[in-house]
Amino acid sequence: MTNRVLKDLKPVELFRYFEELSQIPRGSGNEKEVSDYLVSFAKEHNLEVIQDEALNVIIKKKATAGYENSPSIAIQGHMDMVCEKEADVEHDFTKEPLKLRIVDDAVYATGTTLGADNGIAVAMGLAILASNEIAHPTIELVCTTSEETGMDGATALDPKNVGSRILINIDSEEEGKFLVSCAGGLTAKTMIPVTTVESEKDFSTYSLKIKGLKGGHSGMEIDKGRANSNKLMGRILKELTSTVEFRMASINGGSKHNAIPREAEVILLTKPENKAEIQKKLAELEETLKTEFRTSDSGIKIEFTEAAAVVNKVFSMQTQNSIINYLYLLLDGVNSMSMDIKGLVESSLNLGVVTTKDNGVEFITSVRSSVRSLKMELYNRIVALAELLGGSVSQEAGYPEWAYNPNSKIRTIFQETFRKIYGKDAEIDAIHAGLECGLFGEKFNGEMDMISFGPNLYDVHTPNEHMIISSVQRSWELLVEALKAVK
Repeated sequence: MTNRVLKDLKPVELFRYFEELSQIPRGSGNEKEVSDYLVSFAKEHNLEVIQDEALNVIIKKKATAGYENSPSIAIQGHMDMVCEKEADVEHDFTKEPLKLRIVDDAVYATGTTLGADNGIAVAMGLAILASNEIAHPTIELVCTTSEETGMDGATALDPKNVGSRILINIDSEEEGKFLVSCAGGLTAKTMIPVTTVESEKDFSTYSLKIKGLKGGHSGMEIDKGRANSNKLMGRILKELTSTVEFRMASINGGSKHNAIPREAEVILLTKPENKAEIQKKLAELEETLKTEFRTSDSGIKIEFTEAAAVVNKVFSMQTQNSIINYLYLLLDGVNSMSMDIKGLVESSLNLGVVTTKDNGVEFITSVRSSVRSLKMELYNRIVALAELLGGSVSQEAGYPEWAYNPNSKIRTIFQETFRKIYGKDAEIDAIHAGLECGLFGEKFNGEMDMISFGPNLYDVHTPNEHMIISSVQRSWELLVEALKAVK
């Protein structure tokens, strides 16, 4: 690779592997190339490697001298990334490499997500395996696929391929905070059937758009009070219903179920003489929403413009009302807070994607909870609402929670190592997001002793995602010293 952007950053090998990963398209479901890259790395370094049918890769390296009798350690991360870009950026995530840039103490990608979630875990693991100087027990680097779309790789992983019973997950995004528990989750897909009718001949076609929202990770940022473009669209359409006559032709918003949606668009038809009244109403709503979200999401923009497309079919009034009411009534955001861990979101919902399809409008909601029964209660509420409006719901991509282990030895090692390096105590916390640790805990019958840590990553799952260089360097030192301490 020529013209490396990160070539002057240290540790050199760590940032070199991260940059190499950034040159490989690796959106969820498109991991064949990056999976093969990991296999080639293992063969180049004469390491044992397993690549399974789900394209998970497990690379094994024997213990260094003096650690032959130490327990084996699994270093774990996922190889896929969320592919988000700015609306005006041309980028094909299936073919094109990311364009990295350094701004002060941070690494960004230009106009797109960076993929530090979770490329930094894979890069750290490769740097450990490539080194002949780092002391460590037997290492198993476990790189999974399709984590961002339902943890499919971890679900398909055969536990017989992993001998370790200690796992270091590098999928946390805040330095100095060790995660020891996580929420479980599921994906609810609601389909409301669409009946169409002929559009009125004297109606013109318009585009109604919501833009300018921050978005973010639907677990990590769900408590930040950020606006959800799909939910805002439901509110706006409900307001317009009592203002003028209009008919919807399509509605689309968001692109990932686990990302708070930043944009939404409705194609609607109305009489040309209604345009001014609609614009006035939308201007009022924009000011109202900017006031409500002045602290958390003040960049809200509502655009209403004439559309060039010719539309002959629109939703029937019954279909239109069902869609608007579903958007308006569906629970979204924080549902409950934990009474055991201060500041921890216990349960939440995120209406991440709305898509108009040939047979109906699909709504995809991410449901998260650290309490399994509450997770199902929220799902059942979605089902009840959908059935009232003539729709149906299917459940996909469920994953288990990770229960706190009061007797964790790896947690103690990390705490002591952190205190030695930083001169202070690390924060022990839980996370309102799904981590593969939940699946590993279930898959290994509760025998896997786990911890999750990582460097400072900001605005993950958005085009503003960035990784703090100095934090990566300190996190690397922590990992190396913790491995030395496993005896």
